[in-house]
Amino acid sequence: MVAVSQTEGLSSWLKGRCMARGRHTSLTIRLTTKERQTLLAWQRSTSIPAGRARRGRVILLMADQVPISHIADTVGISRRFVYKWAQRFLQEGVAGLADKPGRGRRAEPGVVPVTGNGSMASDV
Repeated sequence: MVAVSQTEGLSSWLKGRCMARGRHTSLTIRLTTKERQTLLAWQRSTSIPAGRARRGRVILLMADQVPISHIADTVGISRRFVYKWAQRFLQEGVAGLADKPGRGRRAEPGVVPVTGNGSMASDV
């Protein structure tokens, strides 16, 4: 009987010292059932851009309270971008994970762009 109590005492002592220690973020993401279903569907989809699926995976892992360093290693992006996408998701929801339009292609001097029907943009 004494050995059992000593073992229990030892296990409780080790429990506090052998657990993985890491930083805990104040960012907590709670997903609705619909959001979780959408993000899981993105993981299985072959028709959405890979970047969007990756962002969805980041959010799913954050909602499961996986440490940010592990998320970054698992997904293959830096911790900075994990924070970026988490913030964007918190502000804009699932729609915020879509690519924003870029600055576009810089116009070359002296070149007139051609529209979709083949006419010059200056003719319009």
